[in-house]
Amino acid sequence: MLSATDVDLYYGETLAVRGATMSISRGEVAAIMGQSGSGKSSLLYCLAGVVPVSDGEVRFEGRVLDYMEDEELSMLRRERFGFVFQYGELLPELTVEENAALPLRLLGQRKGAALAAAGEVLGRLGLGKLRKRRASEVSGGQSQRIAVARALVHKPTVVFADEPTGSLDSANAQAVLGEFLAVARSQGTAVVLVTHDAKVAARADTHYTMHDGVLTADDRVTT
Repeated sequence: MLSATDVDLYYGETLAVRGATMSISRGEVAAIMGQSGSGKSSLLYCLAGVVPVSDGEVRFEGRVLDYMEDEELSMLRRERFGFVFQYGELLPELTVEENAALPLRLLGQRKGAALAAAGEVLGRLGLGKLRKRRASEVSGGQSQRIAVARALVHKPTVVFADEPTGSLDSANAQAVLGEFLAVARSQGTAVVLVTHDAKVAARADTHYTMHDGVLTADDRVTT
């Protein structure tokens, strides 16, 4: 469903990703582990079509992302992809449900239907009672759950998660990750998860390790 073949990425003269090759099936959870500066986030952004590769190619459902027009690629990211970042990146002036509904609103869905869909996902993540609160009024763990709801509300084909629990304590991290993966798996959504935490990576179906820009595949595990 999603693949990278011999991907290189340069920032100026600095090689951030070198010859990365991987593939992800529909509904699969893949973890890319590595220390800070190893290139794992750079590879994630290449896979998501946010950063164009310097060499090699990334394909989604058989199509090369770099061959797409900008408008087509932007629509792909809005319709088929979801994103979760380390610090949630919520809009503080909006309510919890308005934040979670943003992908649907950007796709043109009416406000009432979008908020209803957001409420359903928020309920599955234990946030149903917080729907009307401002995002600025919730805790860090709750904020990250809202970000997860926003990434999943439009039932994307794949979610790209960059250190999604990195800002949380260990208890909150495991709870948020468990809820995130449970909803993703129930929807058949694939997840590409970047992390430096072995406990987080252990929840994935497939493990990769990134070191100095070089990606290696570990043995496939069943969770």
